[in-house]
Amino acid sequence: MAAWGAGAQPAVPVIGHLSARTPKTDAPSLVFRWGGGQYDSLPELAADLVRRQVSVIVTVGGSESALAAKAATRTIPILFVTAGDPVREGLVASISRPGGNVTGVGMIFFSLGPKQLGLMRELLPNVDFFGLLVDPRMASAESQADETEAAGRAMGQRVLVLRARTGREIDAAFATLVRQRAGALLVVGSPFFFTQAHYLITLAARHSLPAMYFRRELVEAGGLMS
Repeated sequence: MAAWGAGAQPAVPVIGHLSARTPKTDAPSLVFRWGGGQYDSLPELAADLVRRQVSVIVTVGGSESALAAKAATRTIPILFVTAGDPVREGLVASISRPGGNVTGVGMIFFSLGPKQLGLMRELLPNVDFFGLLVDPRMASAESQADETEAAGRAMGQRVLVLRARTGREIDAAFATLVRQRAGALLVVGSPFFFTQAHYLITLAARHSLPAMYFRRELVEAGGLMS
């Protein structure tokens, strides 16, 4: 790792928290900045944390938050938690040698599509047509779609990939699923979809469409499974 130094620091270290999700309350020594599912707001939010000379920036809610922070500073340490592949998404040079001022944790949400498909097939053995909802703004969206489609072909399942980045596009995706008589829906991890959890769950219930989500919070909010 390269040496880290952010210039003059506050007497009490302050952690900047950058997320593409929805707001929560600030806490002592923590400065929260929330994108609310609007990815284009993240660069300015990251720049604001840099101007405040925080001691470290912690990013969650997808690689987009971490990429915005990385673009904003080369000196303040950045710790990310991402559901994608941090190398493929351009956050670090490699897992063993991240380099620069960025490091963190990459989880396996980006490769869960095939696993989700297998579990839904066990739950619904008579369904052979599944919908897959992805957020095209996510860096890993297309690889997730490709992996799930490939898994579907191997299982003899048809997978229809639908993309949504707005509420209107979510409506259109569900209309397509209903029109084409899909038997179930898989929702891939996305900060935007997290902010739209109740709407997604409501639409799935309205259309009697079994749906599998990417986090347990969506099940706790009324979704079928994750």
